[in-house]
Amino acid sequence: MAADPYTILGVSRGASEKDIKSAYRKLAKEFHPDANKDNPKAADRFSQVTAAYDLLSDKAKRAQFDRGEIDADGNPTMGGFGGPGGGFGGGPGGQRGFGGGFGSNDGIDLEDLFGGIFGGGGPRGGAGGMGGMGGMGGGRGRAPRGANVSYRLSVSLTDAAERKDQRITLSDGKTIDLKLPAGVEEGTQMRLAGKGEQGPGGPGDATVTVHIQHHPFFHRDGDDLRIDLPITLDEAIAGAKVKAPTASGAVMLSIPPGVSSGKVLRLKGKGFSRKDGSRGDQLITLEIVLPENDSDLAKRLEGWRDTRDVRGKLGV
Repeated sequence: MAADPYTILGVSRGASEKDIKSAYRKLAKEFHPDANKDNPKAADRFSQVTAAYDLLSDKAKRAQFDRGEIDADGNPTMGGFGGPGGGFGGGPGGQRGFGGGFGSNDGIDLEDLFGGIFGGGGPRGGAGGMGGMGGMGGGRGRAPRGANVSYRLSVSLTDAAERKDQRITLSDGKTIDLKLPAGVEEGTQMRLAGKGEQGPGGPGDATVTVHIQHHPFFHRDGDDLRIDLPITLDEAIAGAKVKAPTASGAVMLSIPPGVSSGKVLRLKGKGFSRKDGSRGDQLITLEIVLPENDSDLAKRLEGWRDTRDVRGKLGV
């Protein structure tokens, strides 16, 4: 039977979730095998600390343990009411990420916890690190999982705006199609469970970091997509219908008559996706492009002057 989890973490039975989490973070850093390569007992101590946190960070398991229904290993005691999932790694919710004891629901970020100390490799870092400690599930004697793998995915700006599926080739030569998440942006990371290196206890995970490529005429402005659209003088004076590019293809755009350079037209829902599934807009800035050395245009405008004080608001 494992030692008392409260004793292992050095906290009282009435300790708060914050105290338990703080004690775990301190001990996990102290006994992480990557920081104790000359101490073979550190891995065992690290496993004990992780298993203790796994139990005490789970409100249901902690209550069962406090009532004497399960022991420190998560197994039902004599006459206890452990039930399905009462033990570590068994039943629904028994394994929630690294060591089964912490994950997104527990508020501990592994990269934050270990990345700054061990070069960003995390608790299941690459070669030379723990390798497969992430597969321990909080128990002892379980074969380690394989190392995690990182990939960099280069995506065109228009594909990112449209969230088009992206094909990526894994280290084993297999290809998979990835759906870009809502709200994707530069540096967005996607986790691929079980797509890391193979280990005795199963494969590790893969992390895909998104890089959005520069575009020759589109640029991102928050959730909006911006573009400068050239128009001719006659289109500006009389108005016109012209083709305008969007991330999903060209559309016909109505230019109002008498428009000036700098006028911004808006195409609703043609920008980037937000995390809530909605989309930003495409903002089109009109630019009147005059012909160079056009004698015919010069003759047509000969003698005509625009008498408006167009710079008056500038105080000149």
